[in-house]
Amino acid sequence: MYYPQIRLRRRRLSPAVRKMLKETRLAVEELIYPLFVRSGTGIREPVESMPGVFRLSPDLLLEEVAAAREEGILAILLFGIPDTKDEAASGAYDEQGVVQDAVRRLKAHFPELIVITDVCLCEYTSHGHCGVVRGKEIVNDETLPLLAQTALSHARAGADFVAPSDMMDGRVKAIREKLDFNGFTNTGIISYAAKFASAFYGPFREAAGSAPSFGDRRSYQMNPANRREALEEVLQDLAEGADMVMVKPALAYLDIIREVRERVLCPLVAYNVSGEYALVKAAAARGWIDEKQIVLEMLTGIKRAGADLIITYYARDVARWLREG
Repeated sequence: MYYPQIRLRRRRLSPAVRKMLKETRLAVEELIYPLFVRSGTGIREPVESMPGVFRLSPDLLLEEVAAAREEGILAILLFGIPDTKDEAASGAYDEQGVVQDAVRRLKAHFPELIVITDVCLCEYTSHGHCGVVRGKEIVNDETLPLLAQTALSHARAGADFVAPSDMMDGRVKAIREKLDFNGFTNTGIISYAAKFASAFYGPFREAAGSAPSFGDRRSYQMNPANRREALEEVLQDLAEGADMVMVKPALAYLDIIREVRERVLCPLVAYNVSGEYALVKAAAARGWIDEKQIVLEMLTGIKRAGADLIITYYARDVARWLREG
């Protein structure tokens, strides 16, 4: 018999023992900080549904990144908010576009910063969809050249990694070929490989102004009920040249993170998305939960499931909490 010779509580009796035997550890180096940039000067627009998150003009973006770097954050994920939109999403691949300008400024001030850029059309299209629209259909193959051109413009500006989030079939291959043909063989691709059609994205769509004007995104983002298909998407994107793959959202998809971790060797990224952030903020504002403890528990769960890197709007808070111990 095990009991009473083996008492597992012996491993939990003191803070020092618990710290020594901790199996899963969070580190600030594993956090990616998502940021929204728009044109202008001195602009810091709050996102109402995401307290503490702002749309920043490039000058204030530099200040925010400087503070994040002081806290040990190595990488950011950049989303652009254009001044105008059209059906061709021309702002996405404009060499003088808001993201391209911001990347150049960031790399000039912080050459060691890892700059990841979101590659999608939804923020730049007048209809809000992630691809070219013909009638009411989001057409796949006509979208690929625009995504590839967007990725190339980001690479030219200095992005270290481009992260296609559109969920068009074949976009990783199209981007890899475009980058390589133009000499950007060292620009990496972090693919939103298993991106589900989730209700957790609502606050982000407010932040980015990217809600579709008709229909929804279920014809290209994944069915939340599908597990095997997520693995197909991941394996296909790796075969097409992705350097890392992502599961999005994170908390309702921990099983997918674990499945992917057991199948692939490449770095695995999980996105702790806007709705997950907003739920915690709302409950914390009412005093219903301990925000710090909830966030650290959530991110530990994401890491325990198998994620190597976590994209989270809580990156700066977590960096501070980890430093404080």
